Amino acid sequence: MFKLSVCLLTCNSARLLREVLPPLLAVADDFVVLDSGSTDATLDICQEYGLTVHHHPYAMHGAQMNHAISLAAHDWVLCMDSDEILDEQTLNFILALKAGEEPAADQAWRLPRYWFVLGQEVRTIYPVSSPDFPVRLFNRRCARFNDRPVDDKVEGFSRSVKIPGRVRHDTFYSLHEVFNKLNGYTTRLVKYQKVRPSIGRGITSAIGAFFKWYLFSGAWRYGKVGVVTGLYATFYSFLKYFKAWYAHSDTKEVATEEKKKTRTI
Repeated sequence: MFKLSVCLLTCNSARLLREVLPPLLAVADDFVVLDSGSTDATLDICQEYGLTVHHHPYAMHGAQMNHAISLAAHDWVLCMDSDEILDEQTLNFILALKAGEEPAADQAWRLPRYWFVLGQEVRTIYPVSSPDFPVRLFNRRCARFNDRPVDDKVEGFSRSVKIPGRVRHDTFYSLHEVFNKLNGYTTRLVKYQKVRPSIGRGITSAIGAFFKWYLFSGAWRYGKVGVVTGLYATFYSFLKYFKAWYAHSDTKEVATEEKKKTRTI
């Protein structure tokens, strides 16, 4: 038998919080809520459930999760986002796991995460297929989140097992959210990761993404939601190269201006 700390990241999470919290409270021996600046009812809802909220400015998802893990009372942690809802089968598995013998510290478990866009379940959302199985239950003495700017993941464990059930990942709940995340993800990617600055490569990549993530994936069968996921993949593929090209052009212009000033002096 072992004890488990639940680490939950929040930011303007009131939309789903009353669905997210009850199953997590059922498995938690310790509960860490780490908020990065909510202005909606998130903090009030956490207070309703008797939870203390810690505050930390958001940089990247992996870094935020690692900070939450550092605040946990126990080494075994279950790391969750506030748009992920455990179902009964997943909940019962975790309860049974806790009741058994404590596993080796290098063991980890993967959540069965099913993606929902605009309230509808989808098969793909760039760059993943649904369901995906991210590692979220592990021992912090062996594992941590990496520092990738986008699509970070847990590293350091030796073996992992898929948890049964269906975790509802209710993301991209409005068009505003879709384009807001599209802009944020591509900006962080270009800022923290090397991307080749090329409009031509961006156009080629966007065309390939449209065929792969809209036509070949079958997203066209899902009506307007399929159009949204197809366009998301297309724009994402183009914008990361376009933003890299734009930033590179600005750098070249600044360098040219500095050369001119030096010659004048």
